Amino acid sequence: MKCPFCSHENTRVIDSRPAEDNNSIRRRRVCDECGKRFTTYEKIETIPLIIIKKDNNREAYDRSKIEAGVLRACHKRPVSAKQLTNLVDEVENEIANLEEKEIPSQVIGELVMNKLKNLDAVAYVRFASVYREFKDINTFMDELKSVLK
Repeated sequence: MKCPFCSHENTRVIDSRPAEDNNSIRRRRVCDECGKRFTTYEKIETIPLIIIKKDNNREAYDRSKIEAGVLRACHKRPVSAKQLTNLVDEVENEIANLEEKEIPSQVIGELVMNKLKNLDAVAYVRFASVYREFKDINTFMDELKSVLK
């Protein structure tokens, strides 16, 4: 592993333990050259997941897109970073449990909305308004009514 500080190629692992999510290994490393310490995470490499977009284009799965959407929906809401990370982790686990190589983006959107509905109703409505592309105020109101029930 190359040192991120001095780019020296000799680093040593000084501590290993399961990460908080129990899906990866956290490794504490030290550079033999500059002596600085840094942390790496080791995760099992899986078969690349392909997402089928609404226009039928296909692209590689990108966790950061889910994170960005959820973060926008939760902007200025009482939702912690840990809750956001847990939500995305849960969505990823459900996607993995589907055991599919290609998944429509609509499936992921619905998973995210279901998780957001339980986390924060305002964030859910924000996400749904973008995801479902409400065409007018009536469809938006219908969604609000379903949340209030």
